[in-house]
Amino acid sequence: MATIQQDGFTFQILDEIQAQYAELVKLVLRTESMDNNEKQYWFDILPSMTPEQVDRLFDILETERRKLEELEVKYQEEIKKLNENHLIEWQDFQYRESKKRIAQAQANDTDQQDAEDVLTML
Repeated sequence: MATIQQDGFTFQILDEIQAQYAELVKLVLRTESMDNNEKQYWFDILPSMTPEQVDRLFDILETERRKLEELEVKYQEEIKKLNENHLIEWQDFQYRESKKRIAQAQANDTDQQDAEDVLTML
């Protein structure tokens, strides 16, 4: 009997099951659609399942894994686009703020020059 520790839970899996269905065991362990007790249930009943049932379970879990990967790629692309858009907006905002500060500094310089001109005239 093999024991596998994952996320603070200990799974008990028959050595024969782990040897014969290594990929299926990995899929069951990685699935997010089952809690740990459900995963252990599948490990427990796997020896009594027909080959067709095992194949069906494998297909379901493999399809789930593949779909989640596709979603992850899709959302990573969308996040990248959003980040790029926000970066452009942020740069535009910084440019406008810099322009305002420059204009204010120039206005202050002009006011100071006017004050100096007045003092010179006196």
